[in-house]
Amino acid sequence: MFNLLPLDLLSLRLLVLAADSSNLTKAADSAHMTVSAASKRLAELERLTRCALFVRLPRGLQLTPAGRGLAEHARHILDGAQRMAQDASDYASGVRGHVRLFANTSAVIQFLPDDLTSFLAVNPDVRIGLEEALSEMTIHAVADGRADVGIFADNIPAPGLEKRVYRRDTLVVLVPRGHPLAERKAVALAETLGYDYVALNQGSSLFRRISEAAAATGQRLRVRIQVSSFDGICRMIEAGLGIGILPLGAVHPASLGTTLTAVALVDAWASRTLYVGVATEAKLSPEAANLFNYLAGLA
Repeated sequence: MFNLLPLDLLSLRLLVLAADSSNLTKAADSAHMTVSAASKRLAELERLTRCALFVRLPRGLQLTPAGRGLAEHARHILDGAQRMAQDASDYASGVRGHVRLFANTSAVIQFLPDDLTSFLAVNPDVRIGLEEALSEMTIHAVADGRADVGIFADNIPAPGLEKRVYRRDTLVVLVPRGHPLAERKAVALAETLGYDYVALNQGSSLFRRISEAAAATGQRLRVRIQVSSFDGICRMIEAGLGIGILPLGAVHPASLGTTLTAVALVDAWASRTLYVGVATEAKLSPEAANLFNYLAGLA
């Protein structure tokens, strides 16, 4: 094993800059150093690691396989150092603890703004780092320690996590004003599958839920457009590009009855449960355990 203790953060940052730009001059400028100093640092990095990190070309740099791998490690180290600096700043200013929270879009849009406001009102010395992610990514983040607490949908397996009910929501069919379904009070999914759909991108728990429900009817979802946000779905539906299925709480109230109509879904799967989960409750910091128990008590 090599001794990499002599490595410093500036050299690692230079490695990442050079990897991103494929150009030593640009990397040196971004690191606020001369080209000769940057070249010496990269050469010293290669000496310490005993790996050729770049192929020097007439018009730039090309990463070697070792260079790609070590640049990725360097990114993680720099991210960790940044989080450490942020935590140190928080502690110095009186923050007691930092909680890393991952949550799916449904939770972020519908519930967390009010829920976190209430939590932080009585826990002002806690800092919460919230990251919006797909349910599956959220579960992985909690399992591998990148998140302390995660919120995810009930149709995504979460083996090994300790989970409790966080919230429940209801899915509706969203159609533009004047659509043939707009006069209906309730509808089954099977009755909507003859129309084009606007949907979330592949990988979302909502898209998986709707696709599996459509397949169970012996039909398939006619997806015309896929977007990355609930707001994007609403905008596309308003433009007449299809219909969609969203949690009722994610639809802006001002749009309902003006440009959009929400039609109730009679299918049982349209009632969803959102879970809040952790890897091991007993190993949580006091602040993370407090947030976990608070969110689990809102159902």
